[in-house]
Amino acid sequence: MVSVVNDSCIKCKSCVDVCPVSAFHEGESQLVVDPDTCIDCGVCIAECPQGAICNDADAEQQWIDFNAEKAAEWPSAEE
Repeated sequence: MVSVVNDSCIKCKSCVDVCPVSAFHEGESQLVVDPDTCIDCGVCIAECPQGAICNDADAEQQWIDFNAEKAAEWPSAEE
């Protein structure tokens, strides 16, 4: 199971610093997780102060799809 970000993520990047595989991609006001990069370590879930990240088993399908789609379009959050 990979991590998924929902719309509670607003201009926060605390999860980016703890991600061991650089799975986060950054849009104008939020982040998403690249499902092909995420290793399901769960560190970002615990780090998120907004509760905006969960694993895909607990996420709504619209956010799973949104993360996959936007991760392919948006640049890495570490760039």
